[in-house]
Amino acid sequence: MNYRFFAPALAAGLGLWLASSSRAAAPAAERPIYFALKVYHLKTNRQEARIDSFLQRQYLPTLHAAGIANVGVFKPIGNDTAADRRVYVFTPFTSLKQWEKIDQETSAKLLAAGGAYENTAYNNPAYTRQETILLKAFDEMKTLAAPKLAAPKNERVYELRSYEGASEQLFRNKVQMFNAGGETKLFDRLGFNPIFYSEVVFGAKMPNLMYMTSFANMADREAHWKAFGADPEWKKLSSQPEYQNNVSHIDITFLRPANYSDL
Repeated sequence: MNYRFFAPALAAGLGLWLASSSRAAAPAAERPIYFALKVYHLKTNRQEARIDSFLQRQYLPTLHAAGIANVGVFKPIGNDTAADRRVYVFTPFTSLKQWEKIDQETSAKLLAAGGAYENTAYNNPAYTRQETILLKAFDEMKTLAAPKLAAPKNERVYELRSYEGASEQLFRNKVQMFNAGGETKLFDRLGFNPIFYSEVVFGAKMPNLMYMTSFANMADREAHWKAFGADPEWKKLSSQPEYQNNVSHIDITFLRPANYSDL
């Protein structure tokens, strides 16, 4: 055998095998565990236009370049006539370490790039105030993906719910109801197109949990909740003694995605 020709062929074959094995052994993408929900509070059309331009042309592209996908941007229905206009920005992270790293790197890059948002004057602010809520995904939330909705984004209804508990124990009981109790699976089975399920780690209203579902339109939303209320599994779950009185206050916000939102 002529080893001068055999050796290179063997090396090439081994290289292909190793590359193939490496691809096969590559770990699956990590599921998001933490979410940052930033809320911009605005007063004017001009502020809203500036926030939109910043998010669409600078913020989301910077996050995408850093490997962060599925960034959601939402506005309340009726935002145009509200005294307190809002823009919600939902960003997923696989860990607190990633959140800290991305936050520092993104802030530095955006400040260095400059623009109407970053260089706004003190007497011409881009917003009246902003807040950030840090969320942690429920155990039963396995993935994060854009909803399977055929309706145009300007017709969709995204429902953000906040459930407060009268105590930490009652709050934990409601979280357990979503996870071990099967409430999350019930939403999935009935086609609520969930965006996320989470508990609030840091926020203004605690203890509480937040989740978001999505629908083709308001009529679709009403039909889904009607089916939920009539479902035998929900009636059985909600009547169990151990799950009584575990929500003291509910806030519901109806949103629509911005046309540049990943979700």
